[in-house]
Amino acid sequence: MKHLLLILISILLLSSPLFGQSERPETIIIPVSSLGGVDGVRKQILQNTLTDELKKYFRIVPQEKYEQVLEQVFQELEYEECSEDTCIMMVQEMLQVENVFNLQIIGEGKDSQLNLKWITLDEKKNETDVCLGCGTFQLNDKVRGLVDKIVGVKKVFTDEPVVQKIEKDKTEGLFVSVGDPGTILTSPDGNSWTKRTSGISKYLYGVTYGNRLFVTVGESGTILTSSDGIFSWTKRTSGTFDYLSGVTYGNGLFVTVGWRTILTSSDGTTWTQRTSGISKYLYGVTYGNRLFVTVGDSGTILTSSDGNSWTQRNSGISKYLYGVTYGKGLFVTVGLSGTILTSPDGTTWTQRNSGTSDLLIGVTYENGLFVTVGESGTILTSPDGTTWTERTSGTPEYLIGVTYGNGLFVTVGYLGTIFTSTDGTSWTKRTSGTSKYLRGVTYSQ
Repeated sequence: MKHLLLILISILLLSSPLFGQSERPETIIIPVSSLGGVDGVRKQILQNTLTDELKKYFRIVPQEKYEQVLEQVFQELEYEECSEDTCIMMVQEMLQVENVFNLQIIGEGKDSQLNLKWITLDEKKNETDVCLGCGTFQLNDKVRGLVDKIVGVKKVFTDEPVVQKIEKDKTEGLFVSVGDPGTILTSPDGNSWTKRTSGISKYLYGVTYGNRLFVTVGESGTILTSSDGIFSWTKRTSGTFDYLSGVTYGNGLFVTVGWRTILTSSDGTTWTQRTSGISKYLYGVTYGNRLFVTVGDSGTILTSSDGNSWTQRNSGISKYLYGVTYGKGLFVTVGLSGTILTSPDGTTWTQRNSGTSDLLIGVTYENGLFVTVGESGTILTSPDGTTWTERTSGTPEYLIGVTYGNGLFVTVGYLGTIFTSTDGTSWTKRTSGTSKYLRGVTYSQ
């Protein structure tokens, strides 16, 4: 079974957005796959050449690190659960590496076909070459040519021009969405969206509002703050290079979580690292009932009354948990394979029937309704966190973040997708003006 999953991952795991920055982004290089008469020595030589060429443009994730994540995926998923989207999502989230390359060689006699695949978050790329009667070192030249075609002859690190409207400075009554790479959009009503200048090209994964301040977090320990969300964003020193995925505000404190990391700040400017006591990846965090709750890998749940000292709780499951919220006296967390858990106190958790096996990523509560979103445009709603109803979004794209404000639910996701709803039942697609992935959304009120 593990061998079959390894083959499946090697074929399917081909996703990568560009970081759009002057420093080299990271990439995974999947071991060379082959069909026909191709021996192991030739494959290894071609693998080495591919690695050397991609080093010009990317920082290479160590193979052992990639293999460790595969082992975790194998332990987490059954074979039938390892669909393309789910496996890609898990590996991307676990490694927080957006670029993945795979070289395939097909051999027939002395003739060979080489196919190099690279899929970004915006588009899929594929280059093929044929070599008749070639030896290994002639194939090496073909590999170099494929890398040049697919990466080298283009300007990899680009920034799109920013269209910015001048409007009244305000900190309340504003939706803010963040995403790839350094994307920030704002909207006063959830319907019309404007791109803002973040000043960076790092990927942004979470955003919150508190104490008259917007805070967004992302890759490599990135933290930005803004008092208005529109005119200026300021980069803050987080003190870490770990990825930050989720951020919330409660009890006068900002809390952000990520890869083995918990940071806190009273003002959004000065951040202090806290001890989580675990080495798991934490994805989501919320505050409610005088308690911070964060969730992550393998059913991990931690709680804290002050944001400083954290206690691990027993979720009763090993599924990955991605989002968490609080409402109506209840904590609700969502995750892999339609997982939904609820708790009145953050300590004792009960699994609920979501009615779906789709990955659930974001969740919120407001206006008497829980709303969770996820894979393939999935939207579920519940008045009590126990009984869930599936709604029609009208999109196949992943929905990642969801919030509520100004009488409106707003969800964002892949390829600039934005939907709004007044009741959580009927959803309307909005024009974001971007094809970048949107990963978080909040509302200032």
